[in-house]
Amino acid sequence: MNVADWLAASATQTPQKTAVICGNESISYEQLDRSTTSLANWLLSQGCSPGDRVALHWPNSIEMVKLLFACFKAGIIAVPVNIHMKAPEVAYVLAHSKAALCFAHPDFAATTRQTTKGNNSLRAIYTSLDGLDSEAGKAALPQTDAKNPALVLYTSGTTARPKGVTHSHRTLMEAVRMIFSAAPSGLETILVMTQMAFISSIMAGLLPAVFLGATTVLVRTFEASLVLNLIERFQCGFVFALPSMVQFLIEEQVRQPRNIGSLRTLIAAGDAVPTAVHERFQSVFGFQLREGYGMTEIGPSIVNPLTGNRPGSLGQTIPEVEVRIVDSNGVDLPNGQIGEIITKSPAIFVEYWDNPAATQAAFEDGWFRTGDLARRDADGYYWFEGRKKEIIIRDAINISPQEIEEAFYDHPAVLEAAIIGTPDPVPARGEQIVAFVALRKGLTAGLEELKDHVRLRLADYKVPERIVFIESLPKGITDKIQRRALKEMVATYDLATSNLAASA
Repeated sequence: MNVADWLAASATQTPQKTAVICGNESISYEQLDRSTTSLANWLLSQGCSPGDRVALHWPNSIEMVKLLFACFKAGIIAVPVNIHMKAPEVAYVLAHSKAALCFAHPDFAATTRQTTKGNNSLRAIYTSLDGLDSEAGKAALPQTDAKNPALVLYTSGTTARPKGVTHSHRTLMEAVRMIFSAAPSGLETILVMTQMAFISSIMAGLLPAVFLGATTVLVRTFEASLVLNLIERFQCGFVFALPSMVQFLIEEQVRQPRNIGSLRTLIAAGDAVPTAVHERFQSVFGFQLREGYGMTEIGPSIVNPLTGNRPGSLGQTIPEVEVRIVDSNGVDLPNGQIGEIITKSPAIFVEYWDNPAATQAAFEDGWFRTGDLARRDADGYYWFEGRKKEIIIRDAINISPQEIEEAFYDHPAVLEAAIIGTPDPVPARGEQIVAFVALRKGLTAGLEELKDHVRLRLADYKVPERIVFIESLPKGITDKIQRRALKEMVATYDLATSNLAASA
């Protein structure tokens, strides 16, 4: 069995059930199955063979779903391209994956076409599906083994060139099974608001819905008001969100409450969720936000349980996932000590595409090294402590940015906060702490007020030397806060005199 078989099964069991809704369009399972079979045959007729790559530079839409499943059915490896990438980034993805064809939505076609120079693998760029899926294919489609690659997703590349995370049909199916164990309710209608170039939209959105014969409601681009309107209109029960999205959903629901009693599960992952955000979410939405942990490489791994949710923690391991906390030498650490998360599970990716050195470096004795830091308590809950490369070293003391951010989020005027380290003028001291803060509209807070607020909650050495007020924090193509951009901002501006901010 492969993931394409799930669509065929749901089309047989519930042919008239709505499979996907996006904007004013919808498609039934029967229609989706028929059109993707035709499109798969068309891809093979264009000279594509099982194992070839086809790039999909397309936003969330019914067309994007068709393209994904057509690739799955044909045994072709789908390569979704993040719609926020710029031309050089797109060029790298197309060249590195050696995509034979590319489907580029008209909104992004100009960017895609800039990438063709010097690319000898790319044979054609298509900007429309018109007519390609209109006739039912007659040829028998190839049988695709579950161990075969299905998907290559390129990481955001914050520290180096993006790596192509390769998942097989089997790892995708195992990840979906884990989602079911973590979120057994609310899956009748699933809202997807992250792009299909992100693993969360596929593993925790589209594929679980197709397996169950449920309805997927797609959001083309995130907008808090639109998301809440869709939850209310289509009675969505399950949503996966990035922590930054949760903040805006809370603000919008406070501004204009919707009737969203259908929503039973919201899992947030991708970055730390401050406890203050947990508390505000529960007061506004009436149920607990469940935080979890995963990566493009490993899929869902840790999540807070249905009962026993501990706000601020990542939760407990999902069944069949093994997690260890180790020191820099790979030695297991006792409960309460901070170390690197390493993990094993049936859903872990197969390899970094065409990068055996990176694949080998990522694993140690079969364990994947995440680069993330956490501690485990006596009850088996994991608490995120940052990323190895983000830890601030001050006077030989390791300081977690997340701990300081938590203190800022506890202030009623703070909407967003990010902490970075910068070189101290006295090299022996290591780094200074700089806080970037975005305030809620209509609210104010002074520098000393915020410093005192942090000082009441944390040791004096954790209080930032500088606080920078900024309208909004910079975010990357995965909607995570870009600490590198903040470091560049510090290097570019004299924070003491900059018009960007006030600092002390």
